[in-house]
Amino acid sequence: MNDNQEKIIKLAKQKDISKMSFREIGRELGITNPQTVIYHLGQLKKKGLLYLDTKKRQRVSKPKAFTVDNFFNIPVLGSANCGPATELAQENIQGYLKISQKSVGRLRPDGLIAIKAVGDSLNDAKVGVSKENIDDGDYVIVDCKRQPSDGDYVLSIIDESANFKKFFKDNKKHEIRLVSESKREIPPIILHESDLDSSGYMVNGVAVRVIKN
Repeated sequence: MNDNQEKIIKLAKQKDISKMSFREIGRELGITNPQTVIYHLGQLKKKGLLYLDTKKRQRVSKPKAFTVDNFFNIPVLGSANCGPATELAQENIQGYLKISQKSVGRLRPDGLIAIKAVGDSLNDAKVGVSKENIDDGDYVIVDCKRQPSDGDYVLSIIDESANFKKFFKDNKKHEIRLVSESKREIPPIILHESDLDSSGYMVNGVAVRVIKN
């Protein structure tokens, strides 16, 4: 993504650009030619970062995957720790991971993001159909639309930090246990079920595939 496209996204977060003309958008960004604005809006749409509604009003959406020639282009949104939750959660695109539809086992990329794993607390994990472990530096494909079940590996946000763990819910104790699976002993993270989706904790998706780095 070039500088002008980053400026458009930043402007759209600050102002309602759907009510601005292309010339007005250009004036805000220091771009003199409205056609340049139109071009970059089109490029952002192709990348899945912006779409035009039926009234031709521009709106920036959250980063999302898109398909080109039977390949998914999945946005890489930073890192998540596999140990303590210390990596800051973010939605800044750091690039795209290109992967075939067959490799993911689905026809549409809706809800998919990629996160780079940090740490070794899931190096004995068995993620997805291929039962892959997660090593430091691997890319983990996460389905943000899937609700977690017992035994799923989830991307959690704890106090604004991203973290990968194995998810278990104890209905008797009303607790959520986030467990490591590692060659070394790591204590679990234990939360009350009322913490789920609170300001301090949320599940952001379920890990469905690991891309070894």
